[in-house]
Amino acid sequence: MLEGRDTVVTRLSAYRRRAATAACMVALTGPPGSGRTAVLDAVARTSDGVVLRGRAARWEQSRAGGVVAQLLGTPDEGGTAFEWAGRLAGRIGDGAGLVVVDDAHESDLLSLQALSTLVAHHPRTTVLVVLALDPARAGREHHEVLAHVEGTVRLDPLDVRSVAAIAAARGRPLTPLAAERLRRHTRGNPRHVTALIDEVDPDEWADPFLRLPPPAAVSVAVRAELDLLDEDARTLVEAVCVLGERVELHEVARLARLGDVLGPLGEASTARLVTRGGGQLGPTVGPPDPMVRAAVLDHLGPARAAELRRLAATLVEQPERCLRYLAAATTGRDPELAERLDALSGEAAADGRWSTVAGLLLDASRLTDERALRESRLTRAVDAMIGAGECLDAQALVPVVESLRETPLRNAVLGYLAIIEGKAGEAGARLSRAWELTDADADPRTAALVAQRHVLHALGRCRGTDVVEWTDRVAHRAEPGSPEAVEAAAIRGLGLAAAGDPAGAVEAYRLAADQIRHGAQHQRVTMGRGWLAVVTDDVDEARPELESATPTTQLGGSSRISLWAWGWLARARFLGGDWDGALAAVDGGRALGERTGIALTMPLIEWTAAQVHSLRGESDAADRAVRRSESRGTAYEIMRVPAVLARAHIAESAADYERVVRVLAPLDRPGVGGCLEEPGWWPWTDVYANALVMTGRLDEADRFLRPHESRAAERGHRSTAARLGYARGRWFGAHGDIDAATSSFEAALRTLDGMALRYDRARIHFAYGQTLRRAGKRRDADTVLLVARELFDSLGATTYVARCDREVRAGGIGAGRDDRAAVDLTPQETAVAELVTRGMANREVAAELHVSTKTVQYHLTRIYAKFGVRTRAELIARHDPG
Repeated sequence: MLEGRDTVVTRLSAYRRRAATAACMVALTGPPGSGRTAVLDAVARTSDGVVLRGRAARWEQSRAGGVVAQLLGTPDEGGTAFEWAGRLAGRIGDGAGLVVVDDAHESDLLSLQALSTLVAHHPRTTVLVVLALDPARAGREHHEVLAHVEGTVRLDPLDVRSVAAIAAARGRPLTPLAAERLRRHTRGNPRHVTALIDEVDPDEWADPFLRLPPPAAVSVAVRAELDLLDEDARTLVEAVCVLGERVELHEVARLARLGDVLGPLGEASTARLVTRGGGQLGPTVGPPDPMVRAAVLDHLGPARAAELRRLAATLVEQPERCLRYLAAATTGRDPELAERLDALSGEAAADGRWSTVAGLLLDASRLTDERALRESRLTRAVDAMIGAGECLDAQALVPVVESLRETPLRNAVLGYLAIIEGKAGEAGARLSRAWELTDADADPRTAALVAQRHVLHALGRCRGTDVVEWTDRVAHRAEPGSPEAVEAAAIRGLGLAAAGDPAGAVEAYRLAADQIRHGAQHQRVTMGRGWLAVVTDDVDEARPELESATPTTQLGGSSRISLWAWGWLARARFLGGDWDGALAAVDGGRALGERTGIALTMPLIEWTAAQVHSLRGESDAADRAVRRSESRGTAYEIMRVPAVLARAHIAESAADYERVVRVLAPLDRPGVGGCLEEPGWWPWTDVYANALVMTGRLDEADRFLRPHESRAAERGHRSTAARLGYARGRWFGAHGDIDAATSSFEAALRTLDGMALRYDRARIHFAYGQTLRRAGKRRDADTVLLVARELFDSLGATTYVARCDREVRAGGIGAGRDDRAAVDLTPQETAVAELVTRGMANREVAAELHVSTKTVQYHLTRIYAKFGVRTRAELIARHDPG
């Protein structure tokens, strides 16, 4: 099963190419069932040379040289590692060779030493040695040999897409929630994923409350290990699995009634039935994975498990855990326990711990007798799931919620989910209906909740004034300190900034931070403050704020908030010049987005990926990012704008300014408004204005620039003023006023003084240099362009490094006859020929070189004559870019 392993095969293929010049050895690592053998099969199938394969076995470890004898297909001839290495080199000969050993952690030591010696002492043997193993099962001496491998290729757990693809390939298509639950349950192990797809009844996968069993093989293995444990160790394992999470040792000792816990813990850990850990709380222990836990509980039986859960409820200190253990031990209705769970959920909600709230309310709903109350608790549980960012879990319960009677809460919850899914039309309709049904005077709490959902809807529409108005309605109706009041306060600053009041926004976050200093709700304030810092040019402040808002594990924060933090952290790192860090943030956001099913934030995250990849010349990766950004629609402005910007950046990197204009023109239409016009929110205005100038739309560019220049000056937004300044410099240059152009470019550069915006500085230098070159100031242009090149090169922006090089060559500075093709072309003709042979149309060449289309045609006519050709195709065939 190779699903999700393309990257691994690609990396091993790269090592094969490297081995064509010198022998090398790599390790392919992963736990049992991770797909090591399947990957080896795939690599071996594509090998053209000699392939030697072997598999180690634990019972053969005592046979020195057993694995290399197996590789050679000969009887054990004995000998040293040097002698075995010589035999292997002789078998491989002069051609390419591939040696693969599966389960190398079970290999005899001499065989591993021989393979290492083969690589070290026969470097001219063009062989790749791949050792596939589980590092956790390798001995000390094995690790000493593995220290000499050239690289390690790790088989990571499958992601949810790969799990879904495996299920579909086996004729068992899964819902997104089912695929994600299967991934979590199996820890993304392909063997266990495949086993459960085959073993679980197909009809059961649609049940959102399905309890996944252990794979049959895991169940058998766990039972066998349990039978080998002594009574104390077995009791400890049972206690750990009943508690169900990583806990402190004293809790396990009390539940298992053990005086000495360390001895049984060591035995259970050696059997791999528990996992030891540690941290701030001291030593901890937990189940190694959900499958082992499920197998132990099956072995324990429901009656004994319920008995232990009731006992655990009397031992743990946290009220949530106490009540949830009691709920898990209760099979029927229990209104009193349900009431206690509901009350406790209110306390968790006040802290913003929405995942905890969801679990408490689901238990409360199941235990509730009265129908209306049961439905209300279930609806509130779904609302809490959405608040926690558990979108897939919430989606699975939509049919249940939709079947309930219509209430303001029901419509608000369905509208809330539609927001997270990026369905602006549905969200607006459901929230409007919820507000219509709400009696704000009789039920101010529900009114505050509905109003808070309107706040999120307005934020998605990039309508700052609406955000402020709805947050004020929340504040008017919500109790101070309530979840609705806190979350509205955490967003109000963004609304003020989007409405044109950045100073008010900063003050709003100062007040919010003073009021909300800790807990999960603080994550919302921290994220919002970091987002605002990106918008207001304080990139250095934004990064630590957003980095601290990305994790959710410590304080039970929201995955939804974490996704916003990942998206804006990627922007902050991009703006600050840390493009590798920006892509790392993209990866973090992508992974979380896939696990949660949240669509609203994905275009923001993919925007940075598309921009970085396009600037680095990685067009396929850039195109994939755009497709991902648009895969679930762009109904909200907060989705559509970054998706549009991603396309515009790709077009601009390709110097296709006509396409830039087409892509961005919809943002300039009357009525779009909102924070699209506010400086700092979406950096599109300079890109559009620049493209208008580059395509000769000078009057249109002037009309567009004027209001945006005024607004940037009024707001005191430095980066926007600088970006618009270089576009204005372009405009002056196109009009032939080189003095005014120079003043604009120099002012733009001064505006960026003290700001960590290397990419913006590089862009200004590039535009400045092009404008100087067009004005005939070639030496000045060369100096400026070389600064741009250096900045772009430091960022890894290879696309613009190449453009700078072409500009310098086109200017003729430093270009001698040796730099040109055999045909004697002028520097300008050389630049035109290079672009034409890359497939650019005349207008695209003109935009790239900042000349008129007629000039391009003039040069092209001369180029044709010099090469003795009449068509572009003939020129491409004849021209050597040398």
